[in-house]
Amino acid sequence: MLARCRARSIRTVHFERPLAFAPTNSAAPPEPQTRRDAPENGGAEAVSFPGSRLTRSDDSCSDSTRAFCSGALRVSAKSRRLREGKQVHARVVKSGLCGFLSLQNQVLDVYVKCGQHYDARTLFDEIPTKNVVTWNTLICGSAARGADSGLFSDLVVYFRRMLMELVNPDFLTFNGLLRACVESDDIHLGRQLHCFVTKYGVGMNCFVSNGLISLYGKCGQVEEARWAFDEVAYRDSAVWNTMLSCYASTFSAEKAFGFFNLMQLAGVQGDEFTFSSLLCCCATSGRGRLVEQIHGLVIRLSFDADTLVSSALVDAYGKNGRIDNARKAFDTMPFKNVVSWTTIIVGYGRVANGTMAMKLLQEMLQKDFSPDELTLASVLSSCSNTSSSSEIMQIHAHTIKRGFESFLSVLNALINAYSRCAHMDSASKCFSSVDEPDLVTWSTIIRGYGFHGLAKEATGNFEKMLSCGIRPDKIAFLGVISACAHAGMVSEGLRYFDLMINTYWLVPDVEQYASLIDLAARAGLLDEAYDLLTKLPELRADMLGAFVGACKVHGNEKLAHEAAAMLLSMEPDETANYSLTSNIYASEGRWTDVARIRKKMRDNSCDNKVAGCSWIHLSGRVQAFVSSDKSLPQAFEVYALLRTLL
Repeated sequence: MLARCRARSIRTVHFERPLAFAPTNSAAPPEPQTRRDAPENGGAEAVSFPGSRLTRSDDSCSDSTRAFCSGALRVSAKSRRLREGKQVHARVVKSGLCGFLSLQNQVLDVYVKCGQHYDARTLFDEIPTKNVVTWNTLICGSAARGADSGLFSDLVVYFRRMLMELVNPDFLTFNGLLRACVESDDIHLGRQLHCFVTKYGVGMNCFVSNGLISLYGKCGQVEEARWAFDEVAYRDSAVWNTMLSCYASTFSAEKAFGFFNLMQLAGVQGDEFTFSSLLCCCATSGRGRLVEQIHGLVIRLSFDADTLVSSALVDAYGKNGRIDNARKAFDTMPFKNVVSWTTIIVGYGRVANGTMAMKLLQEMLQKDFSPDELTLASVLSSCSNTSSSSEIMQIHAHTIKRGFESFLSVLNALINAYSRCAHMDSASKCFSSVDEPDLVTWSTIIRGYGFHGLAKEATGNFEKMLSCGIRPDKIAFLGVISACAHAGMVSEGLRYFDLMINTYWLVPDVEQYASLIDLAARAGLLDEAYDLLTKLPELRADMLGAFVGACKVHGNEKLAHEAAAMLLSMEPDETANYSLTSNIYASEGRWTDVARIRKKMRDNSCDNKVAGCSWIHLSGRVQAFVSSDKSLPQAFEVYALLRTLL
């Protein structure tokens, strides 16, 4: 006769001893319960475990309990519910079901996916006989959690143990190990695994091949990635897209488009990831025409409504300087997310339109989109040149409100923005709030001090950076040498330049040489500066212009004329160069040469100067104006007032 039994809910089962598997005959099966309620979990979404009713017979009770525990463990692992998983684990121990390897594997899966690496390792070591599922549960689960998993660094050790226990790995094993290699950029281990893949005959599997291609592509070995791709007999769209993304990561547009043609010939229809990779290849200057062609193909294949593709279009147009096309693509997006808003904001910042970037941020907030730390850092970087200090402070306040004030990327952007707005006190406070400044943080504050002529503070922070054990790069040296140049600290600047070359073995580029030339020219060492100019492999016009200005200050007419002649030959269509040369002759009273230069300027069709632009913060807005500007609505009143003042 079947007896209906009552037992406590699994929510009420608590164990204070370590959860370990007991022997199979250590406990008799308990009475099954008539109903098992889903745990409330503090108001969280309830989980409905299968097997809500169990009846007892000699054999069916154990089978029913086993089925219930299996289903409950599967749900616990999938939903990452550690508390419920532990309760079911207790039920398994109490019911004497520890001898079933399938249940042992499922309990292990719960602990691995919930990040309980100590419990997972303990349970794993106590399983007497492990099959390939047991090993895969530990290896693949830990690899999926990434470096945050406590078992991530031991995956190779477990793989060796697996081979020593004569358990043959399958494609899931290699897929998990390759995923760990991609996470850690371990190309050496990846190549060894490639040999194992070939040995065990799982190289034809799409999952394993995809992992190999991803590994080689992320480590910059595109040719090896293509070799792994060519070994795949049956390729799905994921394998094609992974190989295409390898070309995109190196901005090899020609190879990417050639590969895309092969993809079309193979009859593989591209998806949103395909077009995103193609657009990523074109996200460099000078490829706007290619972006337009892809845009046409995207519209024809009806992928223009996809948010991922549309965001990639906005980014590609923005990086090619076609901000109007980027804005059109953004405005036509049916669904926008934070990435879309951030992309268009960064695009406007790239063309130095900080006013529009600020407007878009305000519109983004009005539409209930919450900017993340990347968005705020991008807005700060975009608006640092054109925004007023009050706008920077507003963004700063919003970062505090959103809880992003501790993010290093946001703090670095704040330091840069305050430095550009000449608020070095605020920049210094932001710098002081950084717990562990990195090289970017130090370089930003050093350049800020140097830009405003605070050489003592710049050199002091540079020395502090060295004392913290941070190795400076060329950007950090550029900041401190520029600071010495602004302050006329010739000996200090030369010492830092020598330190960069002979101590840190950094090869100076044009920027560092430009600062050194500026340092020598400001100190009146014009012959030494001119000697450096003539020996540079890449001479820039702005260097010559600064040198000509220094020659005028120190009265060296000979070198001024030689540098001005070099400047005119380098940029014959630049109006400023003619004006600079004409002013040199005018200061010497050589009016015939002045007339000759001005005639040459008119003959070259560059007699119209590009109007300079100025900015002023007035009535809560940043106003921009140029010389003789009559486009403003209040232009008539402005000029009328100007005439009364004159």
